[in-house]
Amino acid sequence: MDIKVLFDEPMSKHTTFKIGGAVRAMYFPETASDMVELCKSLYEQGITPYIIGNGSNLLVSDAGPDIVIINTSKLRNIVLTDADNNEITADSGVLLSELAVFAYKHELTGLEFAHGIPGTLGGAVVMNAGAYNGEMKNVVISTKVYSFENGEYELKGDEHNFSYRNSAFSSRSDVILSSVIRLQKGDKDTTRQKMDELATRRRESQPLDKPSAGSTFKRPKDGYAAALIEQAGLKGFSIGGAEVSEKHAGFVVNTGNATFNDVISVIEHVQETVMKQFGVMLEPEIKILT
Repeated sequence: MDIKVLFDEPMSKHTTFKIGGAVRAMYFPETASDMVELCKSLYEQGITPYIIGNGSNLLVSDAGPDIVIINTSKLRNIVLTDADNNEITADSGVLLSELAVFAYKHELTGLEFAHGIPGTLGGAVVMNAGAYNGEMKNVVISTKVYSFENGEYELKGDEHNFSYRNSAFSSRSDVILSSVIRLQKGDKDTTRQKMDELATRRRESQPLDKPSAGSTFKRPKDGYAAALIEQAGLKGFSIGGAEVSEKHAGFVVNTGNATFNDVISVIEHVQETVMKQFGVMLEPEIKILT
């Protein structure tokens, strides 16, 4: 098992927020079998690693958590495994943008919503990622997983327990190896047009020019986080290098030199202000590693 490993690796290099100190070690397996063997080896040493993909939903402390990371970015295999049923099998480290383009090239539709989401398949399945009325629960039919306690297993259909930004994996340390996506036959020109339209909407409405972790808060039961934040007069509110985006109030962005504490302070101020004005406690959508 020859797996690349980096020691004392800064997480700022591996998150879209561009924030985070060094972790103890970061491994980069290139196959699912190597991933399983690595997990077994670490677990035998009493180590439960933290799994990351593109780091698009992470805020990491500047001190750097004393943990071992498995980075899935080299697990990039995508195969049209069942052309008759329009099924694609992809490794957990495949970028959603790559997966959407693969589907488009094979005249498949149903994944256009994911083209602009910056995460990987594994992370998207864990949090049931979605955008523009599409969610992973609509396309994922099975997932191969490794459990540190019980070994490899597979979930199918409703066993994923998908709900809003949540799944059966949300409260587990299990490792997603790959998933099967089922789509529909579609016209390539129509699919391309929809992908382009959604990309334009993202560029016009989201602060894609600044580092962030995407939508900072989950959608509350009634209404939208961004609307509440804007109504509270918090657009542009900043502490240090962290700012509530002027373009989209649902995003906290790194204006260039934000620290972990800057972002946390902005998040807490937003929560307190919205709670005081509207009686709604906004729950962070991003994962916070300390």
